Amino acid sequence: MQNRCKWLHEFAMPSCGSGMVGIEVMASILVVDDDGHIRQVVRYALERAGHTVREAKDGAEALRSVQEQAPDLIVLDIVLPEDDGLAVCRDIRNNSRLPIIFLSSRDDELDRVIGLELGADDYVTKPFSPRELVARVAAVLRRSEAHEGESEVRTHGKLSMDVGRHRCTWAGQEVTLTVVEFSLLYGLLSAPGRVFERGQLVRQVYGHGHYITDRTVDSHVRRVRKKLAALGADAVETVYGVGYRLHEGCD
Repeated sequence: MQNRCKWLHEFAMPSCGSGMVGIEVMASILVVDDDGHIRQVVRYALERAGHTVREAKDGAEALRSVQEQAPDLIVLDIVLPEDDGLAVCRDIRNNSRLPIIFLSSRDDELDRVIGLELGADDYVTKPFSPRELVARVAAVLRRSEAHEGESEVRTHGKLSMDVGRHRCTWAGQEVTLTVVEFSLLYGLLSAPGRVFERGQLVRQVYGHGHYITDRTVDSHVRRVRKKLAALGADAVETVYGVGYRLHEGCD
């Protein structure tokens, strides 16, 4: 209760204010957590930032909500009754690249890696700062919207990426990528043959001000490689001790 009050206080409305009048609605967000207090805190913070929020208390309800009306982003707790957040993420990723941010009390690096391996775009641990969560949501949404607003198509060898359509192909075959994976590969594609340090890739994908571990970057790269390898492609090269680069040939 003390933590809950502290979180709510962080976003307390000024006493002279008049509610949320004048705040522009930015995105539709589904918050999935079995703890009603956590849902309240997250909802309050996101609505203060101008978003519309729907709630789900378990995995089954979350999947039904997505099927009925897909949100722009999901904040998804990992520890849920019955189907946990990992299973929900896996189910969604089977047919959608809908942005997902995991929210979890599990702070073990292995859990982070598993979540990212399943296709999550970010991972925030409890207890969390509502301001940080709102910032993470904004960063993921910006990447998604930036792709929608651009029309440039970049091609290098058999690799082609259409930013406006969020479409990636290898030799004409579709490669389904999450928002983060797409941003990462698109960054490498901006300069084939150039070595990008992990920190540069973090800024490319997340922007400035985010602490992302090397292992998190490696997880995203590993997923991109796995998806390309399924089509017979070996496009991303590891430069040990430095970072990654896109092969100059890509043939």
